[in-house]
This record gives sequence, structure tokens and C-alpha cells, in this order.
Amino acid sequence: MGLLSAKTLLTSIALFHITLAFFFITNPAKIADQGVVWLLGEAMGLPKSLHFTTQSPTTAFLGIILLLLGLSDLTSLSMPEEISLLHHWSSQIPLRLTFSFLLTLYSFFFSTSSPLYNEDVKFSHPTGSFGEFAARDVSGDWGWGGDALKNRVFFTFMFVETFSWFWALMTINEEREGLVRRARERREREAERMRL
Repeated sequence: MGLLSAKTLLTSIALFHITLAFFFITNPAKIADQGVVWLLGEAMGLPKSLHFTTQSPTTAFLGIILLLLGLSDLTSLSMPEEISLLHHWSSQIPLRLTFSFLLTLYSFFFSTSSPLYNEDVKFSHPTGSFGEFAARDVSGDWGWGGDALKNRVFFTFMFVETFSWFWALMTINEEREGLVRRARERREREAERMRL
């Protein structure tokens, strides 16, 4: 048995999303100024995004999406274990883990600090940086929407998400046998009660 149960871990992730939603709506600079964001950003050489220093329609929209995600996750955890953990979360966790892992890789490997683009690094791309993938072109415009994801806040969020969903996947896989056994025992008790 792990340190935390799957239900406790999933509840913590949902509450983390709700907490982030509150800060993205009220004061996004609190998130951007966190020590872990600075530490991971400096370690990976990612730029600081100025878009999180003040409230904006974009951060409010992000906050509402995170709030909806957290509340829907809490609602799904209120269902019976057999439905919630065995069916719903057994399909959701691998999907969320895959996307958060891919977005973490994208945020670093396609940023300007990436070994793919940095000419000082031995494994750099032969043509230097790709024009359409550079974080900003000379005029200051974003190349495409995904370029805005190459910053410290997004990388840290996706890194924490990847770690959390991986932990949840390992925990739910450990608990699966016990969940199946409890569900079978519950069905047998209900069948016995129906016969009486």
C-alpha cells in the first residue's frame, strides 16, 4: 500500500486545480512568483512570462477551466469506488499522464533554451532554430499559439501534473486487486440478500 490512497491522491489533485483556479482568477502573479516555478525555470533555462504578472481575460479563462476541471474531478470521486476508480479513473489517468508528459517535453524541447536550438550545445539542430517555432520573432509577435506555452509557469504546471498523474497511476494499479475483490464481495452480499 502506498503513502496515500488513490482516492486521497485524486482528491488532492482536484483541490490543487481549484486552488490554482482561485489564484489565476484573483492574483496570477502569486503563481508566477512561487519558488518552485523560479527554480524549475532557472534550471531548465525557460523564460519568465510577463503575462502572469497581472490579471487578464486569459488568466481568468484559465482559472475557470481549472475550476471546472477540479469540480468535475471531485464529482466523479463521489461515485461508488467500482465506477469511479476502476472505470472512470482507470481510463482518465493514462490519458492525462500522456498529455501532460508530452506538453512538458514540448515546453522544454521546443523552447529557445532547448538543446535542439541552442548552437552552443553539441546536439543542436543543424539549421539552428526553426523560424516558426521560435518563441517570438523580431517584430515581437508570437509565431503560433503553441509558442506561448514555452515559459516557466506552464512548464512547472505540466511537470507537477506529470508527476501527480504518474503517482496516481502507480497507486491505482496497486489498489486495483483490492478494489476488484471488494466489488466482488459487495455483489455477492447483495445477491445473497436478494435470495433471502
